[in-house]
Amino acid sequence: MLKKTLAVLVLGGALLGAGQAMAADYVIDKEGQHAFVNFKISHLGYSWLYGTFKDFDGSFSFDDKQPEASKVKVSLKTASVDTNHAERDKHIRSGDFLNVGKNPTATFESTSVKSTGSGTADITGNLTLNGVTKPVVIAAKFIGEGKDPWGGYRAGFEGTTTLKLKDFDILKDLGPTAQEVQLIISFEGVRQ
Repeated sequence: MLKKTLAVLVLGGALLGAGQAMAADYVIDKEGQHAFVNFKISHLGYSWLYGTFKDFDGSFSFDDKQPEASKVKVSLKTASVDTNHAERDKHIRSGDFLNVGKNPTATFESTSVKSTGSGTADITGNLTLNGVTKPVVIAAKFIGEGKDPWGGYRAGFEGTTTLKLKDFDILKDLGPTAQEVQLIISFEGVRQ
């Protein structure tokens, strides 16, 4: 009788353990061009100026059963900014804006993830930009996950946040319509 009881307990524990979800680790797929860190800012109040950062790396852990246990970490090279205009990019890299000579890297590391609905979450974390670290919240949306054609497994997300330039000591007067920049982040990760 004791052997049967122990066998049932062991089997039950194994089944419960197998049913519990565990966060999986992913590397952001920038090599395959399946990841983007884009931004937009008002140009004189008449249109939007769009740009991107071309050189960045990152990773995340994700568990769709427990999104609150997810984590995100991204590092980008500020000199990789590209707005499709060489002279403007040179100015953005200068001390007036990103000061890439002094601050060549910007980073984001999550501190918490809060589910806001089916497939959506607020990711709070510390953003370091232009030598200043501030907490920001990224409104994130789960896009999908599954096997890829090369034998791997992928998950994809997008997110947005709006930054006040003065919060990161970017004090160049661009007029009243250009005091904030919107970040648009989209990435696909490959499970490790």
